Amino acid sequence: MAELLAPAGDERSAYAALRAGADAVYLGLTRFSARESAENFCVSALEKFAREAHLLGAKVYVALNTLVKDEELTAFFAQAREAWNAGADAILLQDIFLGRKLKETYPEITLHLSTQAGCCNVNGAQLAKECGFSRVVLARETPIEDIPAIAQLLEVEAFVQGALCTCFSGQCYFSSFAGNNSGNRGRCKQPCRKKYTIDRAGFDAPAYALSLSDLSVGEDVQKFIGAGVVSLKIEGRMRSPAYVAAAVSYYRALLDGKPAGEAFSEMWRAYNRGDYTRGLAFGQDARLLSRDVQGHIGEKVGEIVRLQGKDYFCKSDYSPEHGDGFKVLRGGKEVCGARFSAPARDGFLLTSPEKLRIGDEVRLTLCAKSEEHALALRRLRTVDVCVTLLAGQPMRAVCEGVELEGEVCEAAKNAPLSEADVRENFSKVDVLSLAPRITVQTDGVFVPKSALNAFRRAFYERLYDALSPARTPLPARTPSLPALSLAESTQSAAIVPAGLAANTDLVIEKLSDYQSAALTKGAWLYLPPLFTQADEALLAPVLREAEGIYCEGTYGVFLAKKYGCKLFAGTGWNLSNRVAVASALETAEYVALSKELTVREQDALSAARTFVLSGGDCKLMDLCYCPFGKSCRTCDRRVVYHLTDEAGRAFPLRRYAAADGCRFEVYNCLPLAAGVGRAGALVDCSLGDKTVLKNVRDPAAVLPASTRGHGARSLL
Repeated sequence: MAELLAPAGDERSAYAALRAGADAVYLGLTRFSARESAENFCVSALEKFAREAHLLGAKVYVALNTLVKDEELTAFFAQAREAWNAGADAILLQDIFLGRKLKETYPEITLHLSTQAGCCNVNGAQLAKECGFSRVVLARETPIEDIPAIAQLLEVEAFVQGALCTCFSGQCYFSSFAGNNSGNRGRCKQPCRKKYTIDRAGFDAPAYALSLSDLSVGEDVQKFIGAGVVSLKIEGRMRSPAYVAAAVSYYRALLDGKPAGEAFSEMWRAYNRGDYTRGLAFGQDARLLSRDVQGHIGEKVGEIVRLQGKDYFCKSDYSPEHGDGFKVLRGGKEVCGARFSAPARDGFLLTSPEKLRIGDEVRLTLCAKSEEHALALRRLRTVDVCVTLLAGQPMRAVCEGVELEGEVCEAAKNAPLSEADVRENFSKVDVLSLAPRITVQTDGVFVPKSALNAFRRAFYERLYDALSPARTPLPARTPSLPALSLAESTQSAAIVPAGLAANTDLVIEKLSDYQSAALTKGAWLYLPPLFTQADEALLAPVLREAEGIYCEGTYGVFLAKKYGCKLFAGTGWNLSNRVAVASALETAEYVALSKELTVREQDALSAARTFVLSGGDCKLMDLCYCPFGKSCRTCDRRVVYHLTDEAGRAFPLRRYAAADGCRFEVYNCLPLAAGVGRAGALVDCSLGDKTVLKNVRDPAAVLPASTRGHGARSLL
């Protein structure tokens, strides 16, 4: 049976998930969590929850899945050790090389590779296994047909429910460059959920152009299981306990072969953006995009049929309560929220701040009963407890190999303890999640109530320690951190469209169409973060002829070995500390540092053969789907479009063709002119403008309308 894995942004959600039937729960601590705005856990709260989870046979995974700066390495290793000592069953990391160093320092720790690492193919899985990871959380874009090969190497975890990032995970810089909050540090401000226009007919009206519906795989979980997925993951560390409990209950019912309709409604009501999509693992479907509604739209419960006094009558089978929340849609678009006013025959009355129309759709977005239900759930472990109270013998209690003896019992002179008295006493298990089935053997003894209570508490404490023991703590160990050989470089490299000449030492060419793959002699081939088996099959001839590959994913390590070519580790590797940089340099000819570092931070990591993005186009997102809803018949197939936000900022949207159809890249509204310190200069001319090539080390001199990016202020 596959593991059902639930999210927890706080203690209430964690216990709701556990008691609804989750096999495992993942959560974050107060540092290094990719959901920094969640309440998260302190170490003591983690330890308490982990022990209850273990008592019930569930596991707890701790996400330390943000990027780690060089000066944070000591704190990171300490936090990982504390999480393990508190009872974590695995640690999730984004930085694959930092994971290798953690495993080297603490071999006892189990490592899972976060979806932020972008593992999407068997090449990436091979590297994860080599670095000591026992499981990978697949990129959400990984095709289901590619999963079996990955599952043969190590455990596979896949998302089945929850919010979808519009960008390939771990490679989104939109919030960072446009909003000064880094998603790689758990501070994403979700600019993808804002309104944009696109300069293409039919898409030029303001809409949530990049907002995706929530994922709900539903019964297709069986296809994931058939492909080798061992852990089914629900997203939602920012969601309510009601949502978490409902989602767990829904998938628990599906996995157990029980009716799931009621649980689905509960989940739908608790949070639902876009009426759900099956996601990209099964190919882009018609519900992937949620252009008209960005937020929670709940479950449809009726429609407005008439005005009744000052209120509106909603015809419905649902019986609301005060405290319920509603949203009104018209033509698929949100009109306003509404509030329950009074019950009525065949429906109920609503009050609304806006004028409603006949036929408006009423959707339930907050069910007051759901939260109460989630927090009232109980999950117990049944145990058999045998209590013996015989005159002249010590009090004795036994359960699952745990035994405790107490004071010697005295024969009762009057009012002896009955079996019912003892059973009632031992039925009190305080806060333990135990359901004891109690058998009593007694011959009529007298035991003071205080003594019996103390004996019971001592026994259950011993039983708890035996059934859910505290973790034997790992001693603190000092990791052996590499010493980088810092060097100043005069090398330069350029990323350009295929066939566009560049006067730099290294030319990295982007293919606009995989079907007509051709490179300039001596050029390096640019590879995007999502690289499927089908992509590899199409590009195999080019891979064999290329000088090398510039790869945005760490899968490039084993791909380069397979094809015997050189490797340039791209900015998508997010190298932000000496451990990661040194490890990358062991396998790559050249490496690019994170583009969210300051020049000072870059210089501290600028060993020989390192580059930084100094200027030109600055890619913010990789979209592994069509933002036009695959409207291929009417597509003008332009290479570059523009997303324009409500402030008038225009973000170039570049199209290219891959094996599965068109994909897109979003670029910053201003070109980058960050400049460069000790490292080599990497400039990006993906959109075709070669102006920056005139001065790659000081792009500001030739790009007056530009941004320095994070050159002066890092967001990591």
